[in-house]
Amino acid sequence: MSRQAKVGIQLHPQATTMSAITDAAKAAEDAGADSVWTWDHFFPLYGDADAEHFEGWMTLSAIAHATERVQVGHLVVCNSYRNPELLADMARTLDHAAGGRVTLGIGSGWFERDYTEYGYEFGTAIGRLHDLRDALPRIKSRLAALNPGPVGDLPLLIGGGGEKVTLRLVAQHADAWNFVSDADDALDVFTRKMGILDQHCADVGRDPAAIERTMLLGPQHVEQADGFIEAGAQHLILMSGAPFGLEPLEDLIAAVS
Repeated sequence: MSRQAKVGIQLHPQATTMSAITDAAKAAEDAGADSVWTWDHFFPLYGDADAEHFEGWMTLSAIAHATERVQVGHLVVCNSYRNPELLADMARTLDHAAGGRVTLGIGSGWFERDYTEYGYEFGTAIGRLHDLRDALPRIKSRLAALNPGPVGDLPLLIGGGGEKVTLRLVAQHADAWNFVSDADDALDVFTRKMGILDQHCADVGRDPAAIERTMLLGPQHVEQADGFIEAGAQHLILMSGAPFGLEPLEDLIAAVS
């Protein structure tokens, strides 16, 4: 029986080892996951601020090498950290190495420690959003110009919930949208933002059905899987930190099957 929605897992590259990440990626694939993701940061986002941590693109490359079937990507790449043309080339190159399984997930960036310790200008939230706005056409143009081009579709996913700017950028440019929340009211917020995205699509003349709706959720939301699907989620992705127990993923797969 086909599933109501695709299921994925985001493996957090902090307080762990590279072998544990790749073992978890392969185990998730074997368990029936449709996708495996990581994030694009330079330091842990929770727990011990100085715990072990690995860079996002090299981590994703290792995940792609360890797996054979699942879609792989970031939730999400920070636009500020790399030139848009370089970013497009990196995604295209990994897509070849992965046999056409890469999704290019991108956002405007928010984690100030990444910026300050690696020498990037943090600026303002609206400034970073405008930088993303300007980068998206450059990324798409470079992807179209690269020789060879991507092997697969290389979908462009935009992450974030900003209602005035981010969701309009999704409507204009994205093949997929990701919203993340581990709050108790995540389902209500997701439902409301779905409606706002649909309105942006109408405003720019985009078919809302052309944009895959993805939700990054915590294990406590597995029991609400039916609610997210009813609200329009097509791809549910579970957050997972070390030691990467697969029980919540297996529960989510069962919930949508």
